[in-house]
Amino acid sequence: MLIVDAHQDLAWNMLTYGRDYTLSAAETRRREVGTIEIKYKEDTLLGYPDYQRGQVAVVFATLFVAPERRRMADWETMCYRDFEEAHRLYRRQLEAYQRLADEHADRFRLLQTRSQLDSLLDGWQQPNPNPTDGQEQPVGLVVLMEGAEGVREPAELDVWWQGGVRLIGPAWTGTRYCGGTNEPGPLTKEGFALLEAMAEFGFTLDLSHMDETAALHALDFYPGPVVATHSNARGLLKGEDSNRHLSDRVIQRLLERDGVIGIVPFNSFLLPGWKQGDHREDVTLQHIVAHIDYVCQMAGDAQHAGLGTDFDGGFGWQSVPSGIDTIADLQKLVPLLAEKGYSELDSAAILGQNWLNHLRQVLPGGL
Repeated sequence: MLIVDAHQDLAWNMLTYGRDYTLSAAETRRREVGTIEIKYKEDTLLGYPDYQRGQVAVVFATLFVAPERRRMADWETMCYRDFEEAHRLYRRQLEAYQRLADEHADRFRLLQTRSQLDSLLDGWQQPNPNPTDGQEQPVGLVVLMEGAEGVREPAELDVWWQGGVRLIGPAWTGTRYCGGTNEPGPLTKEGFALLEAMAEFGFTLDLSHMDETAALHALDFYPGPVVATHSNARGLLKGEDSNRHLSDRVIQRLLERDGVIGIVPFNSFLLPGWKQGDHREDVTLQHIVAHIDYVCQMAGDAQHAGLGTDFDGGFGWQSVPSGIDTIADLQKLVPLLAEKGYSELDSAAILGQNWLNHLRQVLPGGL
């Protein structure tokens, strides 16, 4: 079954740590031993050979920089002090993806149109692809802007669209556009203006990280496609009051809008009270299945749940469920879903087809 992962911070890691995603996760781990304190950089879960083994055909590759107030350490370079600096750093990350696709065209391909997506999938959907026999396929990259502070004004959205950005999430922490994780607040006047301009191009709006009030405002106002690329269900996280997770109210509204929700296999988002440094064995693949099932039960079908791993996004191997060594191990979810009564078609939808259906609906036709 093909996997589509709706959230990976590849450019941040490429530019911050110099990670080379043409290598296997195992090789990157070997090279990084002793380079930076593990509390800041856990072991990678990603690499081109692992994408091949796991049948990971498409990744939503992020543009992400943090505000200066959230800087982790002196060595971190992807932080902005003002909107001009945010713009420059976002552009630098977009250029990193363009270089990756140019220099390794046989392994990574930027996807901006539906025809490019279909061409990529034609290769992946050949009968019984076997990477060990040299039948490797390029991984498609769909660019997602997380945080949106790199958009200095709505008028420049055309530049980002032409550059390949297809999804925008207005929040990480709070931004001038809306409240975000740990910084609650509504959609602002600038936020409404951003959404109005996004709709003219057909950007997908990503509600992940938006405060509940802002997300509900956006669901009322935004006429275009809406998703949550990497968010889990607050209803399964008893005792957690973080606005990082989706309330039932937001989930229901997303479902009414035919949105897809990508479940994050981060232990802190799966087991209440788990924190980085705790035993990863306390969390299993069943915890991921529980969040998938929660969305599916609310929807009444398997057409709105997906995966948005956020792998290498501030956590790594040390903070994901036991049973996962690399992204390839997400295929282990299939028999667990079957045990809960999900058909093969359901599992295929959850692992990737739901995101592919979304992309086919929203990407421009193109050549």
